[in-house]
Amino acid sequence: MTTDGGPTEGEHGAGGWPDTAGDTALTIKVPQADPLVRAGFPAHVTVLYPFLHESRIDAPLQRELSALFAGHDAFTLTFAEFGRYPGVLYLEPWPRDPVQALTKDLTQRWPEAVPYRGIFGTGLDPHLTIATSEAPAAQEAAYDELERELAPALPLVCPVRAVELIAWDGVRWQGRARYRLG
Repeated sequence: MTTDGGPTEGEHGAGGWPDTAGDTALTIKVPQADPLVRAGFPAHVTVLYPFLHESRIDAPLQRELSALFAGHDAFTLTFAEFGRYPGVLYLEPWPRDPVQALTKDLTQRWPEAVPYRGIFGTGLDPHLTIATSEAPAAQEAAYDELERELAPALPLVCPVRAVELIAWDGVRWQGRARYRLG
């Protein structure tokens, strides 16, 4: 991600997800975790990726998103445990329910917004990616070492007061809007 809160080409695009210019995502920024992230982008929990193409984000849709997020109370996430997906070391947010409720409401309202383009079936559990770059042969040892290094910084307690809309411009992710919870 760039300093504006979006992933760089190294995370998405040619070397990762099949991003195209105009893709959008809804994320929760977690600046308290930025010092722990080794994946080359700011710490965040994805609420829904991809959302709708940027060309569809007009004033009425912005108002609808504002109302949807305002219908959810602000919450606090605690990050105390590591988890792994193939190739990914992450922190598990607790509780997951508030993030999952946001995703559920978004996908019920916009069923065409399929989490992770359906690559992972119904999607992934909420997570905060720490590292993604280890080769398979070295991954377990490298992630074991990284967990030992970062564990003293845990738990992180992070208030969540808003969800960010970001858009891929073909080069990097850029912030587009911020929606307050509650």
